[in-house]
Amino acid sequence: MSKSSRSPRPRSERQRFEVAVTSVVEKRLGALPVVSEFTRRLDLAGIVDAVCPGGASAHVTHGQVIEALVANRLTSPAPLVRVEDWARCWAVEEVFGIEPGLLNDDRLARALDAIAPHLEHIAGTVGARAIAEFGIDVSRLHWDMTGMSVHGAYPAEGQDEDFPVIGYGHPKDRRVDLKQVQAGLAVTADGGIPLHARVFDGPAAEVSQVVGAMKDLRTMAGTRDFLMVADSKLVSYANVTALLAAGVQFVAPVPAAQVKDGVYAALDPALATVVDWVPDRDAAKPAERRESYRALEDTHTLKGPRKSDPELTVRRILVHSTANAAGQQAARDKRLTKAAEDLNKLASAAGGRHYKSAEKVLARVGVITAKRRVASCLRFTVAEDDAGTPSLTWHFDQEILAAEAAVDGWYALLTTLPPEQADPGQVLIHYKGQGTVERRYHDFKGPLAVAPVFVQHNRRVAALIQVICLALLVFCLIERQVRRALGPEQTMRGLYPDNRRVRPTGRMIFYHLGELTLRIGHITDPPTVQITRGVQLHLLDLLDTDIGQTRWPQT
Repeated sequence: MSKSSRSPRPRSERQRFEVAVTSVVEKRLGALPVVSEFTRRLDLAGIVDAVCPGGASAHVTHGQVIEALVANRLTSPAPLVRVEDWARCWAVEEVFGIEPGLLNDDRLARALDAIAPHLEHIAGTVGARAIAEFGIDVSRLHWDMTGMSVHGAYPAEGQDEDFPVIGYGHPKDRRVDLKQVQAGLAVTADGGIPLHARVFDGPAAEVSQVVGAMKDLRTMAGTRDFLMVADSKLVSYANVTALLAAGVQFVAPVPAAQVKDGVYAALDPALATVVDWVPDRDAAKPAERRESYRALEDTHTLKGPRKSDPELTVRRILVHSTANAAGQQAARDKRLTKAAEDLNKLASAAGGRHYKSAEKVLARVGVITAKRRVASCLRFTVAEDDAGTPSLTWHFDQEILAAEAAVDGWYALLTTLPPEQADPGQVLIHYKGQGTVERRYHDFKGPLAVAPVFVQHNRRVAALIQVICLALLVFCLIERQVRRALGPEQTMRGLYPDNRRVRPTGRMIFYHLGELTLRIGHITDPPTVQITRGVQLHLLDLLDTDIGQTRWPQT
């Protein structure tokens, strides 16, 4: 008998449920106590209130609202709507002392408007506080920028020119149909902590922001010296001049156009020094299957835009990667195979009804050449017989292909680090840490759900992105705290169902803590935290958070 044909059970046979009215309330607690402890140590609310006083009669200060928004981003990231409902379902009032009704859309908007003129000051002050409070090593900082797509028209005449302008640029997510705003992060090698963040115009050129970022980092680091690691946008005459004048050392890859292929083709990998470094992804592989690196060095000269500009000469580290070489060779083989298939089909079809003339054959060869990117090595001839029937003969120039293969795997880095501080291999290892900032942008747009942005005014867009950067700072500090507490191995069990040992990530930490609930009773029944798994207790212990000592309000 199908499910739809079954007759309903008589009322007398239906299960009866007892209904009782109780004063006990359960709320999601999640990681709120942990977030509260870390924002307190950062003095986040105090720093915001110092520059954005909310008034003596305010029920909740701007700093408290921003602190609650940071907690919202970390525990329930979603478009910035119904934060008030989130606060009612979660133990926001119990942890932060904020009545949910005070986190309405109007109050959030006023808080974002209040902090908007002070974003750089707030970011710098909180970053400096994090360095001092958590003992973060800032000797190496990785800088990069990314774009966030925004939905909406955002006409230029409706935007505030005192804040980053939303406009079309070169989005990394390839959503050229959407306008964007950009953010820059400076991330430490110590734990991948994003100590500094800035918001930029959508069309802003990344190469033009390096000097400003360097100055901000110098202010935040104080008297500490640091190494600035960035991508190839750092390498311009103006940027290198400014970094040299400021005494800030750097490592960055040379733009491909600045090093001719002949330089790489003349190099012999066997004469380069093997670098003693293994990528994490290859750590478990046999030695013969691991990616290997070799490095040697020479010098690189940058010329200024004017003839009177002095030439700048810096160290150039030439790096050969076996994985890069294999990848480039595989990509070239794939292109050549596809091109050969297309050309053989064309040669067979030449003179047929689709390619009756030499002009049509030539036109199709041009399409194949552009599509498969084989213009440099393709050699072909289109001829016609006495009847005017076209034919195609072709081959790939093996000397050209051999020259291209000689360049495979090579790239160059520039640095101002003196040889006594870092040999070529150490320079490469410093640069390899650049992946840290990319991972933080993944967290930025993943667990914290920064994109897409749905805020209506560019002033508030900038403020909201800065709030999310502050949330990312707390997210990374929590991850760093757990890993440091685990000791040198930095692995633990219980995060995955198979109980294997893994390195905890911020995402997994928040996932497991997210299931904590708070049971609020009456005066004779004190609030209790419901912990369902041992891994939650372990994480709270690693984070040095004693929920039992928290003073929960009672109903």
